[in-house]
Amino acid sequence: MSRAVLQVFEEYQKARVTFVQTVADLATRPQNIDALQNAGVMALLRPLLLDNVASIQQSAALALGRLANYSDELAESVVTHEILPQLVYSLAQQNRFYKKAAAFVLRAVSKHSPQLAQAVVDSGALEALVNCLEEFDPSVKEAAAWALGYIARHTKELAQTVVDAGAVPLLVLCFQEPELTLKRISASALSDICKHSPELAQTVVDAGAVSLLAKDISHNDAPLKRQVCSCLAQIAKHSVDLAEVVVEAEIFPRILHCLKDIDEFVRKNAATCIREIARHTPDLAKLIVNAGGVAAMVDYITEARGNNRLPGIMTLGYIAAFSETLALAVVVSKGIPPLKDALINEPEDHLKAASAWSLGQIGRHSPDHARALAEADVLRRLLAVYLHQDSSEDLRTKAKRALKGVIQKCTHLPALEPLLEAPPNILKYVVQQFAKVLPSDLNARKSFVQSGGLQKIQEVKAEVGSKLHDYIEEINMLYPPEIVQYYSPNYAETLLKKMEDTTIPTPFGWVDNS
Repeated sequence: MSRAVLQVFEEYQKARVTFVQTVADLATRPQNIDALQNAGVMALLRPLLLDNVASIQQSAALALGRLANYSDELAESVVTHEILPQLVYSLAQQNRFYKKAAAFVLRAVSKHSPQLAQAVVDSGALEALVNCLEEFDPSVKEAAAWALGYIARHTKELAQTVVDAGAVPLLVLCFQEPELTLKRISASALSDICKHSPELAQTVVDAGAVSLLAKDISHNDAPLKRQVCSCLAQIAKHSVDLAEVVVEAEIFPRILHCLKDIDEFVRKNAATCIREIARHTPDLAKLIVNAGGVAAMVDYITEARGNNRLPGIMTLGYIAAFSETLALAVVVSKGIPPLKDALINEPEDHLKAASAWSLGQIGRHSPDHARALAEADVLRRLLAVYLHQDSSEDLRTKAKRALKGVIQKCTHLPALEPLLEAPPNILKYVVQQFAKVLPSDLNARKSFVQSGGLQKIQEVKAEVGSKLHDYIEEINMLYPPEIVQYYSPNYAETLLKKMEDTTIPTPFGWVDNS
């Protein structure tokens, strides 16, 4: 009789095992999700989290994690079915396999939105997750670090709750573990914390993370280098002091080697880190230049394509913006051709705009800088981008500013002549430069006539009293009136009219032609 009773329980247990394992397997395929949801799977899995068989608990948690990971609607369902408190309670009680599965569910819920991450925090999960960082098993630490990173990434407030729970020192300890996946996820979680504010970044710095991260810039593992460079960039971006902390960890010149890494994300994250350092002060920009950073960045932009180019383009602009000397370093390192290439060939307007901005920062310092851009045919390209009907407002604004800044420094007049056909709001800066330079240069005045420049400005319909009109008048005063009249658009008509209005001699005397 007792055997018959036991058999019923064994069959019930087998059925539960089969059910949770099958659901967990079905949840890996997106096409099954709606059917599982419509069948009320959440309500059926919830009691199995407290099952007296450990393997059933783990499979139930795994199935819930996979469902919650799929969409924010299913993640909300985990919250509304009050599953989170059970998971948090079990995190402190159960074995390492269950802890991994429970942390996975918390991560899957947290990833979708700040509201869902807040629901995880409100369930008391942070304390349990932070305790998991002290577990012996690396995979439990890994699951907990991942969940904490997903909570912290949404907002400054959520990141602060993770810090207040005491996670940062333990994440730094986890980063020092030998397991690569644990190191990667710990670095990623630290990055998610410190990206929000200088105060949060300072917390990570105070925990001694920077020197440890810097050591692994030269690591063989590409995914680890991605996270290390990203974390250092998130620290450096906030302030001069934090950028100096990163630099003092002796990341140069090692981080420049990452710009040649075979992994494109290592290259991009390294470029981003260098950009965040370069933007703060002339001294930091100079440090990058002295380490060979400009030449390395020029090579990077030349080889990269698409959005990966952006941090490199911005870096050259930030460095060039600070001083004539630093801008000259960009010119000498052949920085203009790849920036021009991005301006012409990149399909995305934000990349063209960044290139236009950087080119403007290079050329605005002196006539020599402006001439370098002019001789590379950059001015004509900037004008083309400005005039293009499909260019975004931001791109047009940046192209116009760059043109204005470079033109006002350019004394190499042959390079400005193609711009004499520009619209009036650009043309006035071009004509102003001719009005500045021509009075003191006889050869330039001759060349201006021979190249057709004088004729072009006579054809401009400038409003009387406008600056453009005044500049044209100034140039005309440099030439004899006969030459100015000769190149005026209606000169031929005026000449014919004159002939009609005059008397001409004949063998029989004077005849009035009128």
